[in-house]
Amino acid sequence: MTAGATIYALSSGAPPAALAIIRISGPDARVALTALAGAPPQARRASLRTLHDPRSGEILDHGLILWFPGPNTATGEDLAELHLHGGRAVVRAVEAALSRLAGLRVAEPGEFTRRAFLNGRMDLAEAEGLSDLLFAETEAQRVAAIRMASGHLSRQVERWRGDVLRLSALVEAELDFSDEDDVPDHAGDAVAEGIGALAGEIDLALARPRAERLRDGIRVVLAGPPNAGKSTLLNALLQREAAIVSDIAGTTRDVIEAPVALGGIPFVLTDTAGLRDQGAEAIETIGIARAQQAMAGADIVLWLGGEGEGPDHPRLWDIEAQIDRAGVSRETKRAPRHRLSARTGEGLEPLIADLVETARTLLPASNEVALNARQHRLLSECASALHGARAQGDLLLRAEGLRLARHALDQLLGRTHVEDMLDALFGAFCIGK
Repeated sequence: MTAGATIYALSSGAPPAALAIIRISGPDARVALTALAGAPPQARRASLRTLHDPRSGEILDHGLILWFPGPNTATGEDLAELHLHGGRAVVRAVEAALSRLAGLRVAEPGEFTRRAFLNGRMDLAEAEGLSDLLFAETEAQRVAAIRMASGHLSRQVERWRGDVLRLSALVEAELDFSDEDDVPDHAGDAVAEGIGALAGEIDLALARPRAERLRDGIRVVLAGPPNAGKSTLLNALLQREAAIVSDIAGTTRDVIEAPVALGGIPFVLTDTAGLRDQGAEAIETIGIARAQQAMAGADIVLWLGGEGEGPDHPRLWDIEAQIDRAGVSRETKRAPRHRLSARTGEGLEPLIADLVETARTLLPASNEVALNARQHRLLSECASALHGARAQGDLLLRAEGLRLARHALDQLLGRTHVEDMLDALFGAFCIGK
């Protein structure tokens, strides 16, 4: 990655499409725009132009151009956009013309957003929110990502950081000027109380549901003995044939996972091998072991086996399935959470509503910020440093604890960063972002 180079890339969807947007960012963006479309228009005003190949003079396309002088742009640099017709040949021709201009190169994945971060247009938490927004597939994921990308966590962390700085200043004042009138009496007690209050506030944030469930989905495992109706129920919930349904015992031999959005919430539904103690051959035995592992990692287990015979799980739901099988020998459960028929659809809607309602209690609330693993780890380090600082009677050690807390918050926002971590984050973005 060449620092200071001017980069370009297609920032809209892959052609063919109605429109294609090529973005150019860097010190030579104005030169590139002029070479293709003439003198730039008034800043932030769209202008209809004819684009020419600078080398041959051939017309490339008729489209809109926009000019955004830095630093008040998305990337913090001079920025130009070409809004073209979205045919593959048009995009290839314009990109080829740009590639022949001195000082320009194709952008790497996430490089536009990385420049925005490096130029102070967004912090690391906001960049992570933008990444989540790009990959959001459900309404819950979109709402959480928008909150993160809009700076909700960043503003909260800035406030915490300000509190740490204020407390650090009081400790430094007590260290340096404890014999002067400017330092209030009992300043040490006030600092300890302030540290405790701040640590408690961060502890509450750490106790909230994490972002992983929101990103990966609520894991619902369908479990029970062979021929209990697990695969039929899976297909009914997915509204497609994801699992083979057969009356032959042991048809499902491996874990089958399928993502689905229910009520705007992401779920991962898992069909498992039928659980039985006898009659299972070698491959089926492996499937049973994997089924038990899946249940152990589930958020919710839908148990289609004998009542009270399910695994020990905090959210084990006894389900009486196959209620449509009149005259067929099946167990009637005394107090199942749901009775249903996956074949006829009877009882499915209450089950789905129950799943959605329970999932809402496992996910971050819509007005809360969902912490990812990196953010949770750094906030945990901050809270630990604060608790340690509060317990210290030695002012130097208390000051060091506050410094460590501030450093963790700085890392969370990306004010001190590791290049490898940035490569991993921005490398997951698409080319034009």
